[in-house]
Amino acid sequence: MIAKIYSSAVAGIDAYVVQVEVDIARGLPAFSTVGLPEGAVRESKDRVKSAIKNSGFEFPSHRITVNLAPADIKKEGSAFDLPIAVGILAATDLIASSLVSAYLILGELSLNGEIKPIRGTLPTALSVKRNGFQGLIIPEANALEASVVDGIEIIPARSLGQVTEFLNGFHSITPLAQNQERVFSGAQSYPFDFNEVKGQEHVKRALEIAAAGGHNIIMVGPPGSGKTMLAQRLPTILPNLTFEEALETSKIYSVMGLMPHDQALITTRPFRSPHHTVSDAGLIGGGQFPRPGEVSLAHNGVLFLDELPEFKKNVLEVLRQPLEDGRVTIARAVTSLTYPARFMLVAAMNPCPCGFQSDPQRECQCTFPQIQRYKSKISGPLLDRIDLQVEVPTVKFKDLASPAGEESSSTIRERVMAARERQKDRFQSKTIFCNAQMGPRQIKKFCPLDAESQSLLEKAMDYLGLSARAYHRILKISRTIADLENIPDIRPHQVSEAIQYRNLDRRLI
Repeated sequence: MIAKIYSSAVAGIDAYVVQVEVDIARGLPAFSTVGLPEGAVRESKDRVKSAIKNSGFEFPSHRITVNLAPADIKKEGSAFDLPIAVGILAATDLIASSLVSAYLILGELSLNGEIKPIRGTLPTALSVKRNGFQGLIIPEANALEASVVDGIEIIPARSLGQVTEFLNGFHSITPLAQNQERVFSGAQSYPFDFNEVKGQEHVKRALEIAAAGGHNIIMVGPPGSGKTMLAQRLPTILPNLTFEEALETSKIYSVMGLMPHDQALITTRPFRSPHHTVSDAGLIGGGQFPRPGEVSLAHNGVLFLDELPEFKKNVLEVLRQPLEDGRVTIARAVTSLTYPARFMLVAAMNPCPCGFQSDPQRECQCTFPQIQRYKSKISGPLLDRIDLQVEVPTVKFKDLASPAGEESSSTIRERVMAARERQKDRFQSKTIFCNAQMGPRQIKKFCPLDAESQSLLEKAMDYLGLSARAYHRILKISRTIADLENIPDIRPHQVSEAIQYRNLDRRLI
C-alpha cells in the first residue's frame, strides 16, 4: 500500500513542499530511501524503526520504499523523521490517511518516539499558508516560532503516539495562536544605552549620522577608547523593526536554528560581532549545504568587525558584494542560493600595530614600515565603501568623572527616526529606504550643491585625493546631515562636516 505525506524542506531562506511517498510491498525486509537523501535523511530509517516500536506500534517486516519528491533536489536534515514514520503507519492503516493530507508534518524523532526541535520552522509555516494547507504539525519547541503566521493551524506535538492519536481523532491538540501586536510589544528592549558612554561627543554625532542615513562607519583609536562600547549601542538608536523586517530576519535565524525558544520573532536589530579568525564561508555563507553567514545574520541590523586589519584579506574582500547589493549569492554546481544581507557595517581598528600612535599619553613603538604594512591590510575599494571614518581618542579623566548626565538612546533615536521619515517621504516611489542606498541617479536628483559647496568639495577632492565613490559618499552624508537638521537643501557647513568624515582616506591607504 502507498501513503502520501506532505512535508517541507528549506532552500535559502524559503521553504518548498516535499511529498513523502511510502510504499510497503511484499518481499524480504528492507528499508530504502530515494530522492537524493543525504546522511541524516538516510539514517532516519533507524530512528523511525525504533520510534515506531517504542511507541507501541508494530513495525512492518516488508520491503519499505520512501520517496522524497521532487527527487532531483538534495534533501538534508532530520526533519523528515516524523513524516516518514506517519507515512509508514498510514500505509499499514494505523492512521486515517484522509486527514493526513491536510497538514504539513515535520519533526526529528528520538528512539523512544519523542519529537525533537528542528530548523526552518518559520519559512515552513509561511509555505503552509502559501500552498493552502490547513495547518502544520511540528515539534512543541518550534510551535511558538511558527505561530506568528496567521490563518493556519499550528499543532504542537510532543511524541509520535500523540500525533497518531490526533490524526485518528482520538486526541485533540489545541492549535497555538499568537497575537502579533503582543509579540511586538517591548520590541526595542536593549541591554545597552548611550547614556552610559562618557565623553566622545563627536563620535556619538558620527554614529547618529550613520544611523539616520544607514551609513557604514569605521572607528580608529587606541585600545580602551570605547570603540566596542560605542558600536554595541548603535542598534539602540536605529528605528524599530517593521513586521516585514522582523519576519525576514527571523527566517534567517530560523534556518540557522538560532531562534530563542522563548521568542516568536526577532524583534530587535541584530548585532553580530564575528571573531577576526572567521573564514570567508563563515562571514558570507556557504558550506557543503549552503547556510547564511554572519552578514545575513546581521540583516536589518549591525555587523561589527573589531580589529579590522586582523581579518584575513580575502575575507574582507568578499564583503564588497553585500555592501553594494544588500544580498549574497552562493553558487554551486547544481543550484544557486541568494540570502539577504542589508546591514550597517561598523568597523574598529587601532591606528598602528601597538595601538598607541595617536595616544598622547603613551609612546608608539612601531616603525613606519610596520604601520604602513598594518594599514595596507585594508584595501582602498573596501575603505571607499565605508561612508564615515572617525578618530576615537582616549577618554579624558574629567569626562569619565563628570557627574553630568549623557544623552539617552531614546532621545537620539527620536532625531534619527525624524530624519528617516523625511527620507521615507523622499523615496516613497523608489525601491530604496535611506540615503545610504542612493545610486548615482538619486544622488544627482536629491543632492544638488550650490556654488560655494561645490568649490569646497572640489578643494577637498584635490587635497585628499578622494575617489569618485568617496565623492558620492560625501554627498550622501551631507544629505543625511541636512535631514537631521530638517533643511531641504544641502548647505556648505553640512558639506564641510561630511568632508571631515573622509579625512582618513589618504592616511589609511
